[in-house]
Amino acid sequence: MGITALVMAGGRGTRMKLPMEKPLVEVCGKPVIEYVLTTLKHAKKIDNIVVAVTAITPRTTTLLKQLNVAVVETPGRDYVSDMGYVVSTLKLGVFLAIAADLPLVEPAMVDAIVERYERCRKPALTVAVPITVKMRLGMCIDYSFKEGEQDLVPVGINVIDGSKRYGDEWLDQDIYIANHEELAVNINTVEELQLSERLLSERTKKQLGVN
Repeated sequence: MGITALVMAGGRGTRMKLPMEKPLVEVCGKPVIEYVLTTLKHAKKIDNIVVAVTAITPRTTTLLKQLNVAVVETPGRDYVSDMGYVVSTLKLGVFLAIAADLPLVEPAMVDAIVERYERCRKPALTVAVPITVKMRLGMCIDYSFKEGEQDLVPVGINVIDGSKRYGDEWLDQDIYIANHEELAVNINTVEELQLSERLLSERTKKQLGVN
């Protein structure tokens, strides 16, 4: 039995200085959020998809309605508060939260994350990559934390039991350390957009057997 995926898509992406909403930034000619939605639709562990939007992402809302994807407009206070708003509004139990700017995540990765959550016996799971993965890709690092001897960077994917939430705080969590470059690539700068396009093009060529 699968769970609900909650896509967080309420940001404007002001750091990129592009005249569009961040979920609509195009990677190889397609809005980044469409890659995330396609991945979730093909993940075996996901039953339902809902997208959290805000008043500053009206075009994203329009696109999602055209795609027949469920939408919840949040107050737009901040990421955690908006997530909590959706949990309370929809009375979500266990759900997977994912940022809308992760174009390279694959269905098998989503399934592996949910399976890890099912084994961890804690109410929340945070997915992170070693900071060395981000550094190798030349990506910006806004925040990192230590787990044992490793420096880690959260990737923007969590699995949470919404029934165990207390206010705007989430209870005890486990950390899933993944070494996949695909999980490390989110889009906050033009350079990261270019990196995403290069890696996506390379993956497509590999799948087609093109040198």
